[in-house]
Amino acid sequence: MPTPEFILALREKVGTTRLWLSGATAVVVREGARGEEVLLVRRADNGEWTPVAGIVDPGEHPRLTAVREVAEETAVTAEVVRLVWLGVSDVIVYDNGDETQYIDHVFRCRWVDGDPFPADGEASETAFFAVDAMPPMSWRHAEQVRLALANLPEAHLG
Repeated sequence: MPTPEFILALREKVGTTRLWLSGATAVVVREGARGEEVLLVRRADNGEWTPVAGIVDPGEHPRLTAVREVAEETAVTAEVVRLVWLGVSDVIVYDNGDETQYIDHVFRCRWVDGDPFPADGEASETAFFAVDAMPPMSWRHAEQVRLALANLPEAHLG
């Protein structure tokens, strides 16, 4: 996955020191033949199925990040419906020793248009899955999807 330029510039100054970054996750939902379907991507780097996610650019609103990342990674147009979870990730240590931790804004999004495909190389597969036929995911990603599908009026603070 390509590292954003602003992070490369920071890394020149701070090395592998832990960076506190903002992230946005988009759980895109549409109505399918069997009910609600969720857009998932299979990450090219580790093969895991996840909702679309990305790093918030400096000055960018996280809801715009979610919409941008969906378009970039899957060629799908989506719109944000609501914030469903505001959480903090575990510390992530990359193979090169870089450390990051994210405040993650998870949004329920509505599909507007487009058939998903791996548009930018960050995903090896993209697809909509019926709620009762989703591939295995990590606990965190499954919980993000569960909360988005619950569509509660308040965000979970986890």
